[in-house]
Amino acid sequence: MTIRTVGIVTKPHQPDVARVAAELADWFRERRVRTLMEADAARLTGQPGLGATAGTLAADSDLVVVLGGDGTLLSAARLLDGRDVPVLGINHGGLGFLTAVPLEELYGDLARVLAGEYSSESRMMLDASIVRAGESVARHQALNDVVINKGTPARIIEVEARVDGRYVSTFRADGLIISTPTGSTAYNMSAGGPIVHPDLDAILLTPICSHTLTNRPIVLPANVGVVVTHRSPDDESVFATVDGQVGVGMKNSDALYVRMSERRLRLIAPVGKSYFDVLRGKLKWG
Repeated sequence: MTIRTVGIVTKPHQPDVARVAAELADWFRERRVRTLMEADAARLTGQPGLGATAGTLAADSDLVVVLGGDGTLLSAARLLDGRDVPVLGINHGGLGFLTAVPLEELYGDLARVLAGEYSSESRMMLDASIVRAGESVARHQALNDVVINKGTPARIIEVEARVDGRYVSTFRADGLIISTPTGSTAYNMSAGGPIVHPDLDAILLTPICSHTLTNRPIVLPANVGVVVTHRSPDDESVFATVDGQVGVGMKNSDALYVRMSERRLRLIAPVGKSYFDVLRGKLKWG
């Protein structure tokens, strides 16, 4: 892979992140690599000339470097809109399962990537749509998960789940998580769901604090279609949230349709950094 243009996606409105992004742009410039950022981020770095629209950044970049946490990388995945552009995550945030490169190893790891010393992973994504009275009212893609949960504290909701048209269960719970393997270490893990290796394509259904204790997480084949219908009798406030960042209100009898997307995200990492290294480091194993 020849890298002529790098898009830098940063955690917004963070002066410390902007400082690192400015230094990063200078580092690439010294190596005759063009750098693009979204306009607001470029202004914050003091280099407004690097600013570009989201569409231009996605279309022109040979590599996207994400400087932030997992939430920033999820935003970058939406920005790319299915384009096959490799993404390298630099952790300038919290736990950071997706942004696997530590800040202190930034330049050494980047030099290895420019030299072609990296591994590549193709991550599964989900297509999600909300159907109301037979018409789609919202469509989104998710790298991590789509979550149906309540908007009212101290209330449970009722949702009916079907897989390829076959009835699974009606969950009375705080909500339901529909997750990819990438998202298995996000909300799914906090709710007691399994960790699934990202090389395995699968869809995970994990109830959140189910009223029925025998409701357990389910791992499904990736090629199935999942339909979750809002059945709460009081038509209370219920939302479908995509990757924890985009929320859509659902009415009684609205249905959420989820299936594996044809689009995928290509994550790269310097050679020698494995998924198990990330798990051990983040989860303090061993």
